[in-house]
Amino acid sequence: MEPSLQDDPTLRILESRVGRVHLRQRLGIETDYEAKIFGQGRNFFHIENWISIRSVIRHTLRLFGLYARGRRNARNIQRRENIIPVRNLPTAFDGYTLLHITDLHLDMDDDIPQALIAALSGLQYDVCVLTGDFRANTFGPIDAAMRAMEMIRRYLEEPIYGILGNHDSIRMVPGFEAIGIRMLLNEFVRIDRAGEAIYISGIDDPHYYGADNMEKASDNIPPEAVSILLAHSPEVYRHAAHAEFDVMLCGHTHGGQICLPGGFPMLLNADCPRRFCAGAWQYHQLQGYTSVGSGPCVVDARLNCPPEITLHRLVRSA
Repeated sequence: MEPSLQDDPTLRILESRVGRVHLRQRLGIETDYEAKIFGQGRNFFHIENWISIRSVIRHTLRLFGLYARGRRNARNIQRRENIIPVRNLPTAFDGYTLLHITDLHLDMDDDIPQALIAALSGLQYDVCVLTGDFRANTFGPIDAAMRAMEMIRRYLEEPIYGILGNHDSIRMVPGFEAIGIRMLLNEFVRIDRAGEAIYISGIDDPHYYGADNMEKASDNIPPEAVSILLAHSPEVYRHAAHAEFDVMLCGHTHGGQICLPGGFPMLLNADCPRRFCAGAWQYHQLQGYTSVGSGPCVVDARLNCPPEITLHRLVRSA
């Protein structure tokens, strides 16, 4: 570890951003626990790391004649709209719109990026936020996901902010920033408009790596300011509410991805109540939204849970 931190230019850049301890923690867990099925992170069980279950699920779907339909569903990305009323929202930000994309898993199959590009056509928004999981696997090469993200980037309007998920390596950060995606690693940015401002914070993955630092991402935001938190998983909703964030945008759950009729998930991979695992929710003053994601995970299929990208429009509330 020590030589690589000193000799690798990418790691030196990251160390200057996140600090030596954070970088060592992230890289160490990526090495030691990248394919761990049990015991790491907030959940005891991690189905995304159980490689053999993928063929079992595919064969089961084929047995019931559902696999081909599930694959078609996984490429039929829906555009959703969500209105978020925010107290004390500056007048200049009334109607401010955030395009929210999460759980892209771009290297799952060759046509996954094209499905997302088709869904992006003609959208109008003020800022784009990406809440993690760019890669299909939780370990291994990053090159295919990076190339696919470069392709997607051509269809996204600036500014663009992103965070890392539990499928992502911190080594992806310099490449993303080289193409104009500002990654927030327990950091925040101030967004100015017509003499007024709001703040967007982002934390590192809280689900598997436990590398999130809510205090670092929020302590220097003025207490009266409107603030939006980007977190990969909804599991930190309590922390976000008590840190006095106004809005939290997240993903990770895929809404279950393969659901029973009516959208009831057969399995959820988040350690929190189901009401926080898909769509809009509220906890105390915190307005939250958990996207079911634009890409598939584990298996390349969706049932009764279509993929989505979401336009969140901020409005002033009384």
